[in-house]
Amino acid sequence: MTGGSPMEKLTELRCTACREGEPPLTDEEIAALHPEVPGWQVIEEEGIKRLRRAFRFKDFAGALAFTNKVGELAEQEGHHPAILTEWGRVTVTWWTHKIKGLHRNDFIMAAKTDVLYSPESSSR
Repeated sequence: MTGGSPMEKLTELRCTACREGEPPLTDEEIAALHPEVPGWQVIEEEGIKRLRRAFRFKDFAGALAFTNKVGELAEQEGHHPAILTEWGRVTVTWWTHKIKGLHRNDFIMAAKTDVLYSPESSSR
């Protein structure tokens, strides 16, 4: 691949079908992909590694609009996150349910989620 940043490369990819029983990414694979989505934390919850990021907004309306954009993206890609929408904040968590861990798809979706975030609606 030539040109563009790693983030741009991830955003150009589409999610691939993931089969049950496929192994989740290794710690080394996660470490290699994580710099491409620097705003995201790798967390472990209920023994499952996930990507999580909180996005800030001026108000509930901005948070809800972003939630809807993430939902539309999830439907287009056939890969769905956990989304917590609160006044002034949306927390998005990606992981692959079928494999109970992280897949390359999760990093693709994190990068695409970042693109949807509009700093104008945020409360920095």
